[in-house]
Amino acid sequence: MHRFDELDMKLLYELTNDGSISVPTLSKKLGINASVLYSRIKRLMKKKLIKKFTIEIDDSLLGIGVKASVGINRDPKFKDTIHKQFMATAEVVSISEITGRFDIMIQVYAKNLEALHSIVIEKIGKIEGIQNTETFVELQKTDKDPVYLIQ
Repeated sequence: MHRFDELDMKLLYELTNDGSISVPTLSKKLGINASVLYSRIKRLMKKKLIKKFTIEIDDSLLGIGVKASVGINRDPKFKDTIHKQFMATAEVVSISEITGRFDIMIQVYAKNLEALHSIVIEKIGKIEGIQNTETFVELQKTDKDPVYLIQ
C-alpha cells in the first residue's frame, strides 16, 4: 500500500472539487510552490491514485429526466452474456456485481418514466438469463466528499 501525506490529501481534495483548476491558482491557494505541485500531481498519477481528470455534465440539458437503479437476479450460466448485453445498452451507465438480495445492480438513465419503463421491460427484461428485476427511481441525490478527502 502506498503512503500519502497531508499535502497529497489537500491536493486530492482541491482537484476533486475542481479538476480544471490551474496549477498556479492551486499553488497560491495551498501556499505551495507550483513546481512542487506539478511533481506531486505527476507522482499521484504514476501511482494510479489519480486515474483521470474528467468533467461533470448537467444530464438534464441532454434530456435525461430520470435516473434509476435496477436490481437484477440472473441465471449464473448467463453471467457473461448478460454483462455484454448491458455494455451494449446505451441507457445502462454502470454495472455492479453485488452481494445481498440481487446479483447485479445497474444504473439506468432515461428521458422520462415511460422511457425507463420501456428500457426495463423491453431491453433488460427480455435478456436471456434475467430472472427478475426491481427498479428504484432516484428522486433526489446529494453528493458529499468521501471521508478520506475531508481535511
